Amino acid sequence: MQRRLSRRRVLAIAAVAAGLPLPGAVEEAPDAPLITWTGQVLGAVGSISLRHPDPATAERIVARSVAELHRLEAMFSLYRPDSLLVELNRRGVLAAPPPEMRQILDAALHVASLTGGVFDPTVQPVWHLYCAHFTRREADPAGPPPAAVAEALDRVGHRYLRVGPDSILFARRGMAVTLNGIAQGYITDRVVDLLREEGIGHTLVDMGEARALGTQSAVRPWRAALADPVGPERPWKTLDLVDRALASSGDDGFVFDVTGRFTHLLDPRTGLSPRRYRAVSVLAPEATTADALSTAFALLPEDMIASTLVGLPTVEAHLLRHDGSEVALRGG
Repeated sequence: MQRRLSRRRVLAIAAVAAGLPLPGAVEEAPDAPLITWTGQVLGAVGSISLRHPDPATAERIVARSVAELHRLEAMFSLYRPDSLLVELNRRGVLAAPPPEMRQILDAALHVASLTGGVFDPTVQPVWHLYCAHFTRREADPAGPPPAAVAEALDRVGHRYLRVGPDSILFARRGMAVTLNGIAQGYITDRVVDLLREEGIGHTLVDMGEARALGTQSAVRPWRAALADPVGPERPWKTLDLVDRALASSGDDGFVFDVTGRFTHLLDPRTGLSPRRYRAVSVLAPEATTADALSTAFALLPEDMIASTLVGLPTVEAHLLRHDGSEVALRGG
């Protein structure tokens, strides 16, 4: 099975001169020193960049932020045997869940409703099937047998995930949840909330999905350069981030087979990877929403993306087609 660790990443985050101060820019804070932390978060490289006039205070704030992201990662990881998510998948029920687990699953179910179930956190049984199939020696390159796919899909369905104040449970046997399409965005938002509480007005938090508060400086917004999977050294688009979040999905990030036919973007309705676009990026006010929608939009045709955006006036979708052309769809 082929693995690539650079999945779902914007190519770079950088400052860009804008010529004049941006509306709402705070005059004193953008000139303070820029402090940046980098480290591993949910299997990807994350970063926190902020401006603060006192380096000691900045270090304390960053340390608190890092402790928070690791606390949340310990809940949401699929690969830590002691995580709450692993416990839920193992037992089918989680008693007295912490508010963060309820919040992230409620957010996932909301996006599932928005997208007609195309974003579905219960797709994990299909992932398990493909992983087990392609890690076997001499695996059939055509993928798992159709009957096995159908059996896995029978254990998928966000309608059977029950989230309540006292418990989280599966209404069907054999279900399992993944938060891989939303956890990075949720953690990004929680770190941003913490920084805002600390009085930080100019920061960029990138946990695989990025969110900016304010600007990089009085004359520069934060700017994201979006990677083209065909040529990662050549961005296909740049987007300004001022009080907005950005999430990107690409179908080349994790592939199960050497031909790249089956990817981490699995349609919970069919169990297949449609590979509709080279890359998808979503701008939204919060990273949780941007993260989940970028996953769903990678599986949807353009007309259905446009229909979904009708009720989301603050959201934009930027699509890179396989022929190299691009389209921007905006909510309204």
